[in-house]
Amino acid sequence: MDFLQNSYLGNSLQDWLIAVCIFVLSFAVLKIVLGLLISRLSRLAEMTAHEYDDLLVAMLKNTKLMALVACSAYLSSMVVVLKPGLANMGGKAVMLVLILQSGFWASSGISFWLQRTMQRRMEQDRSSATTIGFLGFVARVCLWVVVLLLLLGNLGVNITGLVAGLGIGGIAVALAVQNILGDLLASLSIVLDKPFVIGDFIVVDNLAGTIEHIGLKTTRIRSLSGEQLILSNNDLLKSRVHNYKRMSERRIVFGFGVVYQTSLEQLQRIKALVSDIIRAQENARLDRVHFKNYGDSSLNFEVVYFVKNSDYTAYMDLQEEINLAMFKAFGQEGIEFAYPTQTIFVQQSG
Repeated sequence: MDFLQNSYLGNSLQDWLIAVCIFVLSFAVLKIVLGLLISRLSRLAEMTAHEYDDLLVAMLKNTKLMALVACSAYLSSMVVVLKPGLANMGGKAVMLVLILQSGFWASSGISFWLQRTMQRRMEQDRSSATTIGFLGFVARVCLWVVVLLLLLGNLGVNITGLVAGLGIGGIAVALAVQNILGDLLASLSIVLDKPFVIGDFIVVDNLAGTIEHIGLKTTRIRSLSGEQLILSNNDLLKSRVHNYKRMSERRIVFGFGVVYQTSLEQLQRIKALVSDIIRAQENARLDRVHFKNYGDSSLNFEVVYFVKNSDYTAYMDLQEEINLAMFKAFGQEGIEFAYPTQTIFVQQSG
């Protein structure tokens, strides 16, 4: 067995064989332990409601073979004596692999968050998928830029000037595309703050319609007359947006007038008649009925009630029922609606 004592690269053959055995054994152990962890955690994740164990499983599944090889090589190198230059190169190689593996784990975490967030958002607002996908892309780009800088720094590259150059270049790019970035940030604000979602009926200044699509730069609205309105997200958020879909009730104010020949008893009767008519409607809630003022050719009343439905057609149907009921009731009571009239008194002299 004397040949085992032969020296190769400063170590005996026996030491090299021991290092190889440690490498193979540690690689096998790490592979088995990783498989057992993934299997056990996967079963645990199926029985729990929180997502932390699912996230851990997703990250462990993205463990690369090179990371196991690097860890095994590092353990095996501890039984042999390497030259300083070779040992330094090996240490840097292991560190580079670990940095890359950390990047893969972080990327898995971002993908997991992106998938779960998109599933939740798609149930509420399908338009958010585009923005969330874009945010995930930006997050992964930033992650791998950081990983690249760490790799370069570990290789001895002076990254201070590179970072400064990237910062200046980033400022220049941001200034050049500030309008696009403004719309992107506005899109993010719409997705997170949700002032409106697809299907909401909104009024913006003198424009009205139903939200059809919310993109990274523009929002598309289908107007009442049929054409599609395309507004930039930034301009849209700067405007006053009235979201009628979010109404739980619709407040209605309407008035009517009766002729001056109406008697006091009839005037007092009008309030009760209108109140009873509105209270008889299933989807209406009466607020008030008042004799408001004396008009030029009529005695004016004002009525306020609430429609227990945000739908505009339901409101118009209800108002029609109230108008017809008032017309019938006033006819039975002998109360006349007013219309513009003018009375002229002619005085004859001597």
